[in-house]
Amino acid sequence: FQILEVPPRFVSVEELMETAKGVTNMALAHEILVNHAFQVKPAELPEGSLERRVKEIMHKAFWDCLEDQLKEDPPTYGHAIKLLAEIKETLLSFLLPGQGRLRARIDEVLDLPLIQQQAEKGTLDISELSQFIVGMMGSLCAPCRDKDINKLKENTDIVPLLKAIFSVLDLMKVDMANFAVSSIRPHLMQQSVEYERSKFQEFLEKQPNALDYTEKWLEDAVRCLREAGPDGSSAASSDPPSLLPLNVHNHAYLRLLRWDHASDPFPETVLMDQVRFQEMQQETERLVLLSSVLLVVYTTTGEAISGLPGLMETLKNTVSVMLADMHTPSFSAQEALATIGEKLCVELSQCLGQHGYSPFSADRKSTLMGQISATIQPDNTVRKLMDSRVQSYFLASLESSQHKTPPALPGGLAPVGKELKELAVRFSRLVNFNKLVFSPFYQKILNKILAGGESP
Repeated sequence: FQILEVPPRFVSVEELMETAKGVTNMALAHEILVNHAFQVKPAELPEGSLERRVKEIMHKAFWDCLEDQLKEDPPTYGHAIKLLAEIKETLLSFLLPGQGRLRARIDEVLDLPLIQQQAEKGTLDISELSQFIVGMMGSLCAPCRDKDINKLKENTDIVPLLKAIFSVLDLMKVDMANFAVSSIRPHLMQQSVEYERSKFQEFLEKQPNALDYTEKWLEDAVRCLREAGPDGSSAASSDPPSLLPLNVHNHAYLRLLRWDHASDPFPETVLMDQVRFQEMQQETERLVLLSSVLLVVYTTTGEAISGLPGLMETLKNTVSVMLADMHTPSFSAQEALATIGEKLCVELSQCLGQHGYSPFSADRKSTLMGQISATIQPDNTVRKLMDSRVQSYFLASLESSQHKTPPALPGGLAPVGKELKELAVRFSRLVNFNKLVFSPFYQKILNKILAGGESP
């Protein structure tokens, strides 16, 4: 054997485990808080995996053994009693502190020493106990499990019934976990800001350079505000109020919706939400392109379609379906927009004909399809206009969130107004929570940057 020289260990395994546990708990608490759709889901091993195959073989062996034991003369109840003990423990875990009567009833019927004595005397009735268990599950389960409980009541074959009972109990455990998540969320909100801040501080003490990318992120936001005013004006008109911390923060967060995730490291303080911000960025880009195409249609076609009922929704649905996969590797924007142009021309011609207008001429159709295809270019005038308005709307949402008054929707965005408002609410909620947690760290960085003058 070759003896390798081990480098000096600066952090103990216990410290590493404790830090990892703290970060994991912080990430879980953060997910519960910011993701209102968060739910615990049953763990499923991948189809065809070795782990799944081993699990299936072991489960089959257990249930086959149970069936063989119950078919013996006289029956052997060793496996059955172990199952009853596990079922009893699970049922008791579902009880709330005030359900003492149900607890007493479960202890009375599933009295394991008594069940052992009955098994030894040959008087144990597994079917009767199973029916009691099913009835108790029915009184403890969520309403969504009523159908599963009714199926259990129809099952009379003892081994399949016990297998089904365990399957439903697993689902009930997930239901109970999700109930606990929804119950803990209001209490978690009260403590989560200090909790996440303290955990990050502990991490920062072990990794002093853990704010490098956050500092660069804020520096870039300050530099952009110095080079051009918040309204896009020149540097000469940029006034000191534009560099107020709140303004810098809002513009910095807005930059996260234009982030190059492939090449630029994400700021450490928002790293747990990188996927969330990336999804919002993709949704924003889709809404910008969608609104650009619809604006081109309406400005090109004119008053003829402006008042036709349901037409806007029809056109919007057509474009939305074609842009649903625009961020997948196989998506071809050029092909998709060409197809969108053809489909919209067909729908518009039909609609115009139905309402007494002249159908599209070949030249008109060609012009419209060309303008729709051009929206894929980043420097396209319509697309830049829609992108600017969307960004302005998000910025106004961040500013107005302090006063709980939603901003007015900019012109041209009415067709995507519902989606845009929902996205702005999610974006603002995430940003405001992050501000609460990391404001002390941001303030120190901004003080340092702004004290540095024109060259942060």
